[in-house]
Amino acid sequence: MLKFLLPVVLLMKWSNDWKLVQLGLGSLSLLVGVSCFHNTDMYMLGFNLGLDYISFLLVYLSVWVMFMIIAASERVKNMNNFPSMFVFVNLVLLLSLMMSFCSLNYLLFYISFEVSLIPTLILILGWGYQPERVQAGIYMLFYTLSLSLPLLISLLYIFYESSSLIMNLTGMVWLDSFVITIWYFSSIMAFLVKLPMYMFHLWLPKAHVEAPVAGSMILAGVLLKLGGYGLIRVLPMFQKVSLLYSWLWVSLSLLGGVFISLLCLRQVDMKALIAYSSVVHMSLVLCGLMIFSFWGLMGSVVVMIGHGLCSSGLFCLANMVYERVGSRSLVVSKGLLSFMPSMGLWWFLLSVSNMAAPPSLNLVGEVSLIMSLVSWSSLSMIILAFMSFLSASYTLYMYSLSQHGVFFNALYSCSSGSVREYYVLFLHWFPLNFLILNLNLISGMNVCLWEDFKLSM
Repeated sequence: MLKFLLPVVLLMKWSNDWKLVQLGLGSLSLLVGVSCFHNTDMYMLGFNLGLDYISFLLVYLSVWVMFMIIAASERVKNMNNFPSMFVFVNLVLLLSLMMSFCSLNYLLFYISFEVSLIPTLILILGWGYQPERVQAGIYMLFYTLSLSLPLLISLLYIFYESSSLIMNLTGMVWLDSFVITIWYFSSIMAFLVKLPMYMFHLWLPKAHVEAPVAGSMILAGVLLKLGGYGLIRVLPMFQKVSLLYSWLWVSLSLLGGVFISLLCLRQVDMKALIAYSSVVHMSLVLCGLMIFSFWGLMGSVVVMIGHGLCSSGLFCLANMVYERVGSRSLVVSKGLLSFMPSMGLWWFLLSVSNMAAPPSLNLVGEVSLIMSLVSWSSLSMIILAFMSFLSASYTLYMYSLSQHGVFFNALYSCSSGSVREYYVLFLHWFPLNFLILNLNLISGMNVCLWEDFKLSM
């Protein structure tokens, strides 16, 4: 595992060399990609670190998205806006994310989980757009920290009862129903905020709107997956309690998904619309994880990977428009086909992937999640139909309003796009649509993960 972590630490030393860091992250993503072994459940063990299949997927996604972030943030270097510090903060964030996904110890996972908040906050406050970025940073900080303290107390109590904090070795402690319910809620609330679940999502649109493109891409691409990953690791300890409350989480998530979809239909801020659509996708992920089924687990993992690539690409597109137009408003940024015709293709490709059209990974994940939810309760079919319809509606609303119509008269002609920008968009779109060709690999990963999941219950 250290062969993944040490290159990131070494790149911090040369953070003032932009091209070297780009080359290093590209080489590291290649190294991670060729290092996946499919014959064991857990490998690269040592120093309380290790990988299984879901950890590997999320580590790979983290390195891949960070590689594209450095390529997409060329404006920071061109404007000489503290580029070496910008690269250093992003590498610290990548290191904390990799530690979170690789840790086999709950306490090490908690520390890495919380450390990732600091570089994200620095990105928003240091390289954000508007004066409201301070309020957005405080929102994110206090939403996350307020419910992380009960998680720490819960982990210390687990250590007191089980004498171990190693994942899959920590047994369930039987207590009376009231105490174990309080223990259960205090253990999962931090992950529900990070996911984010409906009612705990208010920090996300603010953070996305005020963050630079790097902050938006890493937030949508990887940081939201920390919540789902944490639930996968923590829920087996609370299986019987969680089954009693699964109706609560599924009901809140499905109704919240419908409400947020309706809210997306009246957004005029491009980045806010994409941020709210992330809440809709993550609500389906939460439903899949809370009903304890194989199809739900598989669909949640696939949607997390697909959403990480698709949403990051959409934020990248929104930033390209903002750099040329100077506004994120869909009222000002309409008619983009008139003066950015080549970019219209990428808007279309990523928009249809966002509405789970074939052959994207989102389609496979959402079909799995829909099957698991309908098998859990046939009544959920009604709300799922609304969610699917509204997801297509707000995605078409975003695409049609931004691409068609008469463009703003104050705009002047500009370049449609550089080779670097098309390269970044291609690196988002290609794995999102071609991983479906090797879907049996993802299914095999989840079968092994499901066996571990059942053994730890």
